[in-house]
Amino acid sequence: QVQLVESGGGLVQPGGSLRLSCVASERIFGFDILAWYRQAAGSERELVAGISRGGMTKYADSLKGRFTISRDSARNTVSLQMNDLKPEDTAVYYCSVTRGSTWYSPDYWGQGTQVTVSS
Repeated sequence: QVQLVESGGGLVQPGGSLRLSCVASERIFGFDILAWYRQAAGSERELVAGISRGGMTKYADSLKGRFTISRDSARNTVSLQMNDLKPEDTAVYYCSVTRGSTWYSPDYWGQGTQVTVSS
């Protein structure tokens, strides 16, 4: 069982920034896709950003370049830098990993970290 532990969530004002981190219990180069999802109250979980083993990145169209996903294999960490945050970014953010090339079908999830954007 792979353990994923997220951190970095919290309360931030509109226009602010947060950096989420996710540490995996196994070496992340063993996974084909690393990704962040989010789920707002009353909404379905959606892909925010992902990165493949080969370095291809995928982002939700609504983000318009505000978020950046990165990985640090030496620290078994995948991060999400979030800039110019908006109230609609409020959600629980989940880290995920996938073995295989299928997007939108993670094998393991973290427990989630709350991000609240409010003045």
